[in-house]
Amino acid sequence: MEAEVFKHRFRVPSSAIDARNHVNNLAYLQWCLDAAEAHWQRNAHNEIQQQYVWYVLSHTIDYKAASFEGDELELSTWVAYSEGAKSERRYTLINSANNQVIVEAKTLWCLLNSKSLKPAKIPEEIRNLFLK
Repeated sequence: MEAEVFKHRFRVPSSAIDARNHVNNLAYLQWCLDAAEAHWQRNAHNEIQQQYVWYVLSHTIDYKAASFEGDELELSTWVAYSEGAKSERRYTLINSANNQVIVEAKTLWCLLNSKSLKPAKIPEEIRNLFLK
């Protein structure tokens, strides 16, 4: 089966701009995390969200181009794979006006039991939430 791609389109706010007049690198990371959270909240029903939480193990971000205040961006994210308690989520951020790739990123997540905060093997039910 194929991964479901979650997309979010938005305009770069002035709050994301740094001293060099382009988007601060940390803003890209936050947007990726926000999209991952939105995808999880949209697809996982309340009972699953109460039973499990995701923790970040690592991030990798490749900056391809700059973006600026007012640019319209589209962030796409999907789950690339899940194995054991770990899941890799990927992201692509493009400038909607010219389809230029701004950022490519990936995050390695670990699923935890929300009460014990111990790693939990990702159940098939959760894996299936992010497939077409």
